[in-house]
Amino acid sequence: MQLVVARIGRAHGIKGEVTVEVRTDEPELRLGPGAVLATDPASVGPLTIETGRVHSGRLLLRFEGVRDRTGAEALRNTLLIAEVDPTELPEEEDEFYDHQLMDLDVVLKDGTEVGRITEISHLPSQDLFIVERPDGSEVMIPFVEEIVVEIDLEEQKAVIDPPPGLIDDRAEIASTRDEA
Repeated sequence: MQLVVARIGRAHGIKGEVTVEVRTDEPELRLGPGAVLATDPASVGPLTIETGRVHSGRLLLRFEGVRDRTGAEALRNTLLIAEVDPTELPEEEDEFYDHQLMDLDVVLKDGTEVGRITEISHLPSQDLFIVERPDGSEVMIPFVEEIVVEIDLEEQKAVIDPPPGLIDDRAEIASTRDEA
């Protein structure tokens, strides 16, 4: 099975290094020197990582055969894809691969059906579940432990405890103004 593990960003310097937006919790395992990664678009790859280092909090990679800024710039926005055994699980018990979460049923703590996870959006601050509701509409659920209280892979469901207004329009409006 293939997993997207990173997206190539800008060129860094003049010797072929690129910045990388990491999309895996295990970059040391997936993005180490010698790793051979498929790409999207496929015509760019496969790419073999020659070196990697962290500079100012960003991961920088250099690929075999890419020796200058022009070659590095040509890779911009390319997705890096690792081949992963489908039975492999993340090291931490509260971590999940996207493929494990896709198509899970989303329910409230009381069992009320909300919908089904159709997409996972990885944002800088947090991940979001894109959930398709039974009526065809979509709702975005932040994947944070305060809201997603349980992931049950055996039962194929995600249990959520959303704040008012997240999945419905019944938000509680608090005001400190005096009613006149």
